[in-house]
Amino acid sequence: MEDGLTLQATDFALFGLPERFAIDLAALDAKWKHLQGAAHPDRFATETAAAQRVAMQWAIRINEAYRRLKDPLARAAYLCALHGADIEAESNTAMPAAFLMQQMEWRDALSEATTLEAVDALSGEVMALRQATLKSLQAQIDDAANVDWCAVAGTVRGLMFVDKFISDIDRRVDALS
Repeated sequence: MEDGLTLQATDFALFGLPERFAIDLAALDAKWKHLQGAAHPDRFATETAAAQRVAMQWAIRINEAYRRLKDPLARAAYLCALHGADIEAESNTAMPAAFLMQQMEWRDALSEATTLEAVDALSGEVMALRQATLKSLQAQIDDAANVDWCAVAGTVRGLMFVDKFISDIDRRVDALS
């Protein structure tokens, strides 16, 4: 692969991006197209089986890194992992009491919503919190002099709850449509 990168390079190194939460999505897309063009398995159709396997590994690696960097939640979780702060999504569901109360209120409101207008109003509130959380992540990661990766991991876990609830809202909209 170009510039001596290996399959073990970080996603950021692979795409030539700074290791930050806020990234230039247009640059990410452009670099993905470039990398895919260089590593696409069809370009290696006349090569040896080993070269074809390596090309396939690169294509898979490039796509995985692209998906991870493009999604802000996955990108934040990845940054935590790079800095030794596992988000422990499966085992650590501890959240502040106020956050959990809000989640319960939202769940009650969603279960009681009988119109699309009611669901849309709730969706607007949840999306506003999601945007605020993304801004908080950017501040915690990119703007802090010393990043508290454990605190960032907690924010990421909270965003996971919010994103799951957004999926629940989408299902409710489908059911009411």
